[in-house]
Formats: sequence, structure tokens, C-alpha cells
Amino acid sequence: MNMAPRQTSALAITSLVSGLLGWTFLPLVGSLVAIVTGHMARAEIRRANGQVDGDGLAIAGLVLGWLVVAISVLTVLVFVVFLGGLAALLAVLGISGQL
Repeated sequence: MNMAPRQTSALAITSLVSGLLGWTFLPLVGSLVAIVTGHMARAEIRRANGQVDGDGLAIAGLVLGWLVVAISVLTVLVFVVFLGGLAALLAVLGISGQL
């Protein structure tokens, strides 16, 4: 019973590393790379019929990437709502032209 060792998907490793980079040095680029390579890795692992490992790494990269994207979208939304509300308040008070 001599089984060949299972290899870890290089795309899964890339997804995890990019997801970590998305939280530190490359927020947008790292997260997008993590998401794309994570989905590619999971597809590769499913097609390999048990010969390739690393599904957990790919999922971790996907989670890290999507969290950064979600936090970024929520941050932009909060700023838009806050600044829009501030502009509306100033317009109601009639002092928007005096700043």
C-alpha cells in the first residue's frame, strides 16, 4: 500500500498569502488576488479527486479577502452617508455658502 503523498495547491497557498497581504500591505490588490485565486484553488481541488489538498487554505484566503472588501465598502458607505447628512444639515441651516 504505497500511496503517493497529496500535494497542496499552489493557488490555495497564494490565496492565503494574498489574503494576509490584503490586511497589511496591499489592501485592495491583495484582497482581490486572494478572492480570485481562492475560487480557482477550490475549483482545482474539486477537479483533482482527492489528489490535491489545501481547501482550508483556499477558504481562509477567501474569507480574509472578502472581509477586507466588505469592510472597505462599509467604510465608503459610512463616509458617504455621514458627509451627505452633514451637507444636508448645512443646507437646511442655510450656512453652506459661508464656510
